[in-house]
Amino acid sequence: MGEGAAQTPRKRHVLRTVVIVLAGLFLVMQLVPYGRDHSNPPVTAEPAWDTAQTRDLATTACFDCHSNETEWPWYTNVAPMSWLVQRDVDEGRETLNFSEWDQPQSEEIDEMGEIVLEGEMPPLAYTVIHRPAALSQEDTRALADGLDATIVSSPPVLEEMEEPDEA
Repeated sequence: MGEGAAQTPRKRHVLRTVVIVLAGLFLVMQLVPYGRDHSNPPVTAEPAWDTAQTRDLATTACFDCHSNETEWPWYTNVAPMSWLVQRDVDEGRETLNFSEWDQPQSEEIDEMGEIVLEGEMPPLAYTVIHRPAALSQEDTRALADGLDATIVSSPPVLEEMEEPDEA
């Protein structure tokens, strides 16, 4: 027998060991509690939407991260995906929350339409998993225009910028 035949059992052993270690690591990751909160606080106030279409488009493309009406699919219970989704929802709600329009929103809100038109929102990683959120060009334009009109007709409370201390 050649040298290659002796290597095959060794390679299988290494592969088996790697699979067992990865499976163990995956199971240990499930013990980390972060990412399983899945809370949807009550809706306290929504903007006065310029049209029902704008709200429908925002619901499809934005609400999972930017509202208190997040839908939590099964994979949001499995780490590490649960960690990524929880982080995205936490950051999304902190920046902009359509369900808490009566609370301070980020100053970036004035750029919502532009952010949508530039393709920054919804993010590609989200639209790959949530196909309905991958809006057509026409719907993207309608959402951007509708968000801009909604902000003009129903301005949110903005976060107050802290002024630097003068020495």
